[in-house]
Amino acid sequence: MVNRLNKTALTSDEIFATGMRNQWHAVCPSDFVARGDMKKVRRLGEDWLLFRQSDGSLRMLADRCPHRGAPLSQGQHLGDRVACKYHGVQVDVGGTVVSVPGMPGCNLEGKRLVTSLPVREVAGAVLAWFGTDPDAEPGPLDLPERLVDDGISRFLCYAEWKAPWRFTLENLLDPMHGAFLHRESHSMFGGETSAKFRIRETDRGFFFEKTDQRGVNFDWVEFCRTGVDWVDLEIPYPPTAGPGGSFGIVGMGTPIDAETTAVFFWRYRRVEGWERDVWRFLYRTKLEERHWAVLEQDRVMLEAMAADADQAENLYQHDLGVIRLRRLYRSQAAAQAEALAGA
Repeated sequence: MVNRLNKTALTSDEIFATGMRNQWHAVCPSDFVARGDMKKVRRLGEDWLLFRQSDGSLRMLADRCPHRGAPLSQGQHLGDRVACKYHGVQVDVGGTVVSVPGMPGCNLEGKRLVTSLPVREVAGAVLAWFGTDPDAEPGPLDLPERLVDDGISRFLCYAEWKAPWRFTLENLLDPMHGAFLHRESHSMFGGETSAKFRIRETDRGFFFEKTDQRGVNFDWVEFCRTGVDWVDLEIPYPPTAGPGGSFGIVGMGTPIDAETTAVFFWRYRRVEGWERDVWRFLYRTKLEERHWAVLEQDRVMLEAMAADADQAENLYQHDLGVIRLRRLYRSQAAAQAEALAGA
């Protein structure tokens, strides 16, 4: 993203470290920002201000006053605008300076000087378009069907991990770790500890799946690019876990910065009527704690890995999904850096 203040463009390595531009990313759970409130977040290595108006609508602004660069997040919520605490400069939800109390009528007023990102709220989460051109329209967003299907009941699990974003996504493109890291969990104790894998292309990404086992453990994952990058996977459940059969996970990982990731896991089952009520009751009273225990195993492992762990590896057939993902993002980061350099 070109910085409006110093006009420097990001390099390919910087984009690879802090996340792809010109696409949608999950930002945070919707309930992080109440009506009439605002909250500072850091995403893709930059500071942003989430600003919810009294009617419930949400906006996302760069957290920099256009006057002296002070954080707008320390200012005052004025309904349809924020007043910077440093000198009182007022910026509306579209990023336009509407008032400079210290010098009314000065040339800052009426100018759109603060980047405002397009946002959407979906399945309890805020998604934003991180474009390289702040004046361009956002790209299309085809939402994961698991997040919009009324016949599916879901819960959002959100956490922040001190690990690079690519590690968190690569973890999801690595089904074999379920048979080892999660062997003692409530849902991934079965199946073989050896397997063969294949990549199967789709019109929105690809499947990475075991060829010799299905419906026993973490046996497949689909990586999708539909304006936002996400994965879908399935874990078998015993009958004691209630109706609905296997449960699925839609996962996203958004860089906070080069070393930290916001992770989103929607856990879902296809259930309706009384089965839906039973599933939601069991989840809240019994299953949720077990799910968090599995996530904690992932977090501890990923946070313990060196930042350059992917620079001294010896990969084999099980890592084809990881290799494919890296090549994709490396290529995209290079293309975006080249476009920014020529802008």
